[in-house]
Amino acid sequence: MSTYQALWITETPQFQQKVIERSLADLPDGEVLIRVRYSSLNYKDALSATGNRGVTRQFPHTPGIDAAGIVVQSSNSEFVEGDEVIVTGYDLGMNTYGGLAQYIRVPASWIIKHRSGLSLREAMVLGTAGLTAALCVDKLLHAGLAVEDGPVLVTGATGGVGSIAVALLAKLGFQVTAVTGKADQTDFLHQLGAAQVMPRSALLEGMDKVLLKPKWAGVVDTVGGDILFNTLKALLPGASAACCGLTAGADFKGSVLPFILRGVNLLGVDSVELPLATKAAMWDKLALQWKLDLEPLVKEISLADVPDAIIAMLAGQQVGRNLVRID
Repeated sequence: MSTYQALWITETPQFQQKVIERSLADLPDGEVLIRVRYSSLNYKDALSATGNRGVTRQFPHTPGIDAAGIVVQSSNSEFVEGDEVIVTGYDLGMNTYGGLAQYIRVPASWIIKHRSGLSLREAMVLGTAGLTAALCVDKLLHAGLAVEDGPVLVTGATGGVGSIAVALLAKLGFQVTAVTGKADQTDFLHQLGAAQVMPRSALLEGMDKVLLKPKWAGVVDTVGGDILFNTLKALLPGASAACCGLTAGADFKGSVLPFILRGVNLLGVDSVELPLATKAAMWDKLALQWKLDLEPLVKEISLADVPDAIIAMLAGQQVGRNLVRID
């Protein structure tokens, strides 16, 4: 096999996405060549595919920050032909040709061996979204969050990170309040384990106040913006919010008062440049004690379906996870 299929983003002058045939020789230098079996569609992929220079600097390009597949060639002794592997984050799909293709070539330092208890398909239903949700929950637990403390809020709950966070927190026994702007997805969120579903508009109330009635024992915030700071104003004393997204904006208006009057904590979560050992520990949890029933939140699509899925995602129509089958 000297050629492969890939999603190809061109700027002519508008950004266009189409599946084309490319040569394996066009792949970047790297220690390990992987035949991708599954990828997934993330918000960062949609930004890359529509020309966001903060994600991808040069075009043409193949996005895809997630990939799971089988090693074809390796110059690193840690990996041999036939190994099942997972790659998420680092530069994959940003400025290195990504996982929305039949093949990738990457450094060995980006690769995790397939975890027992988690198929390649399940790994990509989770992908970066699942890894991020797990990191958020793990940070909250290490900050002292306990089931008996009270309800936990999840914003952007129908998205990839949010839906997995809802399911994971519910599995761990927490009373979860899921926030969404999609009124027609209440049943979906209850199916994932949410005890209560709150409209996004309710979370925007009290923007003019410096503090709100303390209610939340913890928050997983996937949207950022002023919504994030409104959740901080309603945290119980000493409670924490894990922040991992910016779909509502990168900036917010706030004050120090929640921090100095209630001792709350804002925990930043990065799933891209983490040490490989930290990622591996999270994957082990997701494969074993934190393993979830993923079928309620997955829609399986082909590589050819990705352009339409990108449009839907950027229009705010994404629910759950798009698993990309790479035939």
